[in-house]
Amino acid sequence: MKMFNTRQQQIIGFLLVAIALAALPWVAGMLGNSWVRILNIALLYVMLALGLNIVVGFAGLLDLGYVAFYAVGAYVYGLLASPHLTDNFEAIAALFPGGLHLSIWVLIPLSAMVAAFFGVLLGGPTLRLRGDYLAIVTLGFGEIIRLFLNNLNAPLNITNGPQGINMIEPVSIAGLRFSRTVDLFGLDVPALHLYYYLFLALTLIIIGVCMRLQQSRIGRAWTAIRDDETAAKAMGINTRNMKLLAFALGASFGGVAGAMFSAFQGFVSPESFGLMESIIVLCMVVLGGMGHIPGVILGALLLAGFPEMLRQVVTPVQEFLFGAVLVDAEIIRSLIYGLTMVLAMLYRPQGLWPQGKSKAARKQVPT
Repeated sequence: MKMFNTRQQQIIGFLLVAIALAALPWVAGMLGNSWVRILNIALLYVMLALGLNIVVGFAGLLDLGYVAFYAVGAYVYGLLASPHLTDNFEAIAALFPGGLHLSIWVLIPLSAMVAAFFGVLLGGPTLRLRGDYLAIVTLGFGEIIRLFLNNLNAPLNITNGPQGINMIEPVSIAGLRFSRTVDLFGLDVPALHLYYYLFLALTLIIIGVCMRLQQSRIGRAWTAIRDDETAAKAMGINTRNMKLLAFALGASFGGVAGAMFSAFQGFVSPESFGLMESIIVLCMVVLGGMGHIPGVILGALLLAGFPEMLRQVVTPVQEFLFGAVLVDAEIIRSLIYGLTMVLAMLYRPQGLWPQGKSKAARKQVPT
């Protein structure tokens, strides 16, 4: 006789996962603050990977310029949460003599909307492109955004050029500033832990939105476009609008991740948004399993967290075994990173956790 029914088992499993996620930063903090920072960066990459998965995994559109939306979100937050605009533009300083101190509840949606707008700008000219041509155009778009950010310091100093934007205010919610340890009900919660819980909440919201989208008519339309765009168009799907919607929604999640990156770092510059960032996020989606939300999360956590863990472990292990550092940690990290990707693509080309077949597909008898 079963002790718990299926519903009770689901509730217990949910509670156990929730407790584990809540306790994770405290366990990692025992090893040092750098491990909590790794968790925070990993959650940012999970947001990025989920956003790119809408474009690549759901709609089947290859995007190599996704980092542009990450950059847009970061700069929107950085410009509106720092003294940069009021210091360089007298008109803005006259309107806001005390400086721009917008709420996070305004900055996050605004970053998402501006990034979505740029997603539509990217999607518009690429509606007729497929495959390699689409990849080249999106790659160029990402580089254009980076170059604009790098050069928009003259004649009007909007982005401060390669020097970037500093003195970005930390997140503040209900009077709690995430720049210092906060006393909550007698428990001292460090700033890194506060950012972890904020990033976790945003990640869970994005996961929920992605799951609802995947199960909706929009998600099925994206799947049809991915499998055969000509057949989808023949069935009456407005492929133009569906593609633009995929670019816009994916970009909005990238904008949210960028805003949080800006708040977390307190500084942004164009060098943080190079082509390699787009490739890394794409690798996360492909490695985990394109179109499969749990697989994408797994891929993001592995590629964001594992290399940083290696960076922390390789040097002490060499000193323990050999008494000195024989090979630089960055070299070993890059070697293992590349070797892992090669082996994964050779033996798991569909990803580590690919999308399973639907019940209807499993019931079909091959002829």
